[in-house]
Amino acid sequence: MANVSAFAGVDVGSLGTKTVILVDGEIAGYSILRTGINTEENGLHGLETALENAGLKREDLKYIVATGYGRISAPYADKTVTEITCHAKGAHYLHPQTRTIIDMGGQDCKAIRLDEDGNVTDFAMNDKCAAGTGRFLEVMANVFKVSLDELGPLSLRATEVLPVSSTCTVFAESETVSLLARGERPENIIIGIHHAIANRVGGMFSRVGIESDVFFSGGVAKNIGMRKALEDVLKVKIVEPKKDPQLVGAIGAAVIAQNSWKRGR
Repeated sequence: MANVSAFAGVDVGSLGTKTVILVDGEIAGYSILRTGINTEENGLHGLETALENAGLKREDLKYIVATGYGRISAPYADKTVTEITCHAKGAHYLHPQTRTIIDMGGQDCKAIRLDEDGNVTDFAMNDKCAAGTGRFLEVMANVFKVSLDELGPLSLRATEVLPVSSTCTVFAESETVSLLARGERPENIIIGIHHAIANRVGGMFSRVGIESDVFFSGGVAKNIGMRKALEDVLKVKIVEPKKDPQLVGAIGAAVIAQNSWKRGR
């Protein structure tokens, strides 16, 4: 493709490496890969895969922005930006009316407020424990001997919300095993786990506030049961994503790459 101006956003997260290629402000290609031990190698592999999907070459890229916890090992990037800023820009790109973001990734959870231009005005983050993260739900899925993708649909079959009092991974796992041994229905326990996480998220928003429109990003946003629990507990309507919610940070990074190149920095 001759004389193309392409921009890349690479989001190296704890569980997944996501890359988005923008051309003329539109998503031309992307990739989602499992993050391995070598974050620099993961970022480069994700970049090459996304370029291949877009039908482009490395020399077509004008600017690259890296984000996520792996951004500290991204010598291939022209710039690194925090994931909070990138998620804000990504959500604004996909839905300009976004004013609040719930971001649930592999190892942290964030509540982000933004203005009409997609700039962050306030945020709160839980990164001290696994509660409300993809890792927490992976552990719970193992207890029920189901895949992570099955948790959401199973929770929608619940006949009641069975409270799970602990959001500490170790204690919640033990509590869940006890509830199953008592003969409780798995679906009712699973919805209880989702509600416990939603209540924890509600505590974060009590500090930063919540305003419509509300956007749900990160890998956990694929969980339909988690989405419904958040809507029920927070009493809000969550925007339906136009793209895979795992890509939001990478989209934002690509948008920042494009804007940085236009400004000459």
